Amino acid sequence: MTNPYQIEGNIIPFIPEGDFYFSKGVESFQKRKFDLSLKWFKKAIADKPDNPLYQCQASIVYTEMGSYHLANQMLTKVLSSHGEDYVDCYYLIANNYAHLGLLQDAVKYAELYIEKAPDGEFTEAASSLLDVLDFSEVEEDEDDEWMLEEEDDLIIYQETAFYHLEREEWEEAIAILEEMITLFPEFSQGRHEYHYALFFAGEREEAITMEEKYLQDHPDSLFSCMNLACFYAHEANQERLQYYTGLLDNIYPIHEQQKLRIAVTFAQIGLYEKALYRFKLLHKSKLKGHPSYYRWFSTCQYYLGLKEMAQHLWEEGCKQHNILAVQTPPWKWEK
Repeated sequence: MTNPYQIEGNIIPFIPEGDFYFSKGVESFQKRKFDLSLKWFKKAIADKPDNPLYQCQASIVYTEMGSYHLANQMLTKVLSSHGEDYVDCYYLIANNYAHLGLLQDAVKYAELYIEKAPDGEFTEAASSLLDVLDFSEVEEDEDDEWMLEEEDDLIIYQETAFYHLEREEWEEAIAILEEMITLFPEFSQGRHEYHYALFFAGEREEAITMEEKYLQDHPDSLFSCMNLACFYAHEANQERLQYYTGLLDNIYPIHEQQKLRIAVTFAQIGLYEKALYRFKLLHKSKLKGHPSYYRWFSTCQYYLGLKEMAQHLWEEGCKQHNILAVQTPPWKWEK
């Protein structure tokens, strides 16, 4: 009987499968070639989409690349499908939340991991993380007493809103954020993102009024100051703009996401020297998942005369994010 896989010359073709792709992904990961590693893991997942090990390893690559949202999205999917068989996901999620500055979420998942795996591989690391978080302060007081009860649902809304906001898809973001605010009224960041999307969707007066009202009720809101600085710059209200930029000048957040947001704010309002200084304080490896990092950092470089560096960074961002690849750099936008 003829072997269907045998071809001329007695050569049997090699047909790669998921395990082969996975092994190549691990090999690339060990060499710290994260982009290549992720490509291999994606091939492995495409071959065996229900294999949780492939998804967990891909999430670790996303973490190394700074794409913490995408990492948690994959880990949450594994937990929903495989539950207690992959308890290490709880620690990995906690670690990603800590990088994002979502400290209460980080504490919750670290404690869940220790509860479910008291003698687990990451128990010591989870305990150390909790010790660090005990000494950390949440930047926005309005969120201090808020505890998530429907964590998984909120994660989905956060990830979806983040996706549209980073791509400046304002109408899509508004629709998601409106639902989020209705379902999670105590999650204040959703309101700030809503005001931001509303402003750039054309409802400027309404956005400013809502953000000013929020700041009046919550005088220590960092997000309100950043939003209003951006809003008043676009409105050419120099008096109000200088007031809020003066406040932001003296604020140096601990967490990378908030550091990035301040840097982006300074860039958006044309204070490129201030923005460049803030961008240089960031850890690039933690922010590769943010198109705004590449968009606005390169813009600062361009307008400060570092045009070759700006073009190089923009091109790097285009390789990381398809959304940038189909856009033109901000310095080429029509005035």
